[in-house]
Amino acid sequence: MDDFDFDTLAVRAGTARSQFNEHSEALYLTSSFVFESAAQAAARFSGEEEGNVYARFSNPTVSAMQSRLAALEGAEGCVATASGMSAVLSLVMATLQAGDHIVASRGLFGATQQLLGTIMAKFGIETSFVPATDLNAYREAVKSRTKLFFIETPSNPLTEVVDIAAVAAIAHEAGAVLAVDNCFCTPALQQPLALGADVVVHSATKYLDGQGRVLGGAVAGAKAITEEVFKFLRTAGPTLSPFNAWVILKGLETLRIRMEAQSANALALAGWLEAQPGVARVFYPGLASHPQHELAMRQQKSGGAIVSFEVEGGREAAWRVVDACKTLSITANLGDTKSTITHPASTTHGRISAEARAAAGISDGLLRIAVGLESVGDLQADLSSGLRGR
Repeated sequence: MDDFDFDTLAVRAGTARSQFNEHSEALYLTSSFVFESAAQAAARFSGEEEGNVYARFSNPTVSAMQSRLAALEGAEGCVATASGMSAVLSLVMATLQAGDHIVASRGLFGATQQLLGTIMAKFGIETSFVPATDLNAYREAVKSRTKLFFIETPSNPLTEVVDIAAVAAIAHEAGAVLAVDNCFCTPALQQPLALGADVVVHSATKYLDGQGRVLGGAVAGAKAITEEVFKFLRTAGPTLSPFNAWVILKGLETLRIRMEAQSANALALAGWLEAQPGVARVFYPGLASHPQHELAMRQQKSGGAIVSFEVEGGREAAWRVVDACKTLSITANLGDTKSTITHPASTTHGRISAEARAAAGISDGLLRIAVGLESVGDLQADLSSGLRGR
């Protein structure tokens, strides 16, 4: 389906009908598959014959979801995983070994920072964290054993925008691979592979599902990389369930429509927040005030649906805003059609050190909103009471 547009791929790619010729994609709830003979079983297990073997690493519903996401990202291959973090883990474990080195942008999701900086260090894999937008810092961090560059753009929660093409050039000059966490934008707004990245990582839990229903993750990119990730998943088993794959598959059908509508709401809310008393700063790539606004508008189709802002008065004032919300959901998840609000310093980034939070620019007064599909006026009214100290 290479000649089809994004919207057609979102509803048609990966479709494979069974003997019943169903219109909607089938959900295959089975742990294993039956073979016609011992010889066929042996051929399937060895890979000499294509076909499903065992649901830890092969299932028609999961395969459909993988094919559709690969088509949307323009990837040669895709491997679905149980969660976004298992996607990051699978990529690192499949492609690196003890003694290897990672260069990562400092503004990563808190759990990703923990995984790369603390857990992988136990296995002899070192990570150097650099300022997300400082290209010289990426160059200076390169070591002889640097194998992977890992960036998240826009970043969580400050929406820093990394120049993907520039970092890709630095990584490739060093003989390394560039991985991009594309969770905030999704392929509907940004396609890192087209900008020079080698692999994309997703928390499908977020916008790919789009309604906060299931967990899921994915690694999509060059075939040589996704094949190694598949080998790891086949043995280690951080597998996406068929039901979750089916839910995400259906979510992909409305991805562009949702992303465009939520981005429009986010832009309107961000502009309103800039004018509110007690708001020290707003972080949103779609605003002209954002430091990387021009870059964002070059490599993204819009500013996205995440708005972060810093209130005067530190944690006490920030918590007051959160606690006053009656419409926005107080939860750390994002990507839902329902708007959510969280205090990153005590939730998503609460497990990293205070020094690391300070280095990443995550203050006690920072709040993050994942803007959904509600009326922007209702969201503004919900935030007003907390901002006014009522």
